[in-house]
Amino acid sequence: QVQLVESGGGLVQPGASLTLSCAASGRTFSRYAMGWFRQAQGKEREFVATISRSGGITYYADFGKGRFTISRDNAKNTVYLQMNSLKPEDTAVYYCAAANIERAYSSRSWEYDYWGQGTQVTVSS
Repeated sequence: QVQLVESGGGLVQPGASLTLSCAASGRTFSRYAMGWFRQAQGKEREFVATISRSGGITYYADFGKGRFTISRDNAKNTVYLQMNSLKPEDTAVYYCAAANIERAYSSRSWEYDYWGQGTQVTVSS
């Protein structure tokens, strides 16, 4: 069992940066590939970024490439999502998730076993 708690969301202006954190409980954090997803109001949840168990491999949705960076600290049981050059269309609830899979990472929400409650990110002037 893994419990995930996101933090770091808030209201920022377009062009600003924000770093989200996701703290995981338990001693098996390093066994899970981790991912970030988001859901805007009235839209389906979509993939943002994922990272392998060791942190050596990352993969991003096209809208995040060059702007978002996912990282993890297995000693702190924490995964991060640094977001730069934020746009109004980045407004959403951001969720972190943990996947117990054989592959290095996944962009498929149905492969994730545990989810956090989400943190709101609002980009507005």
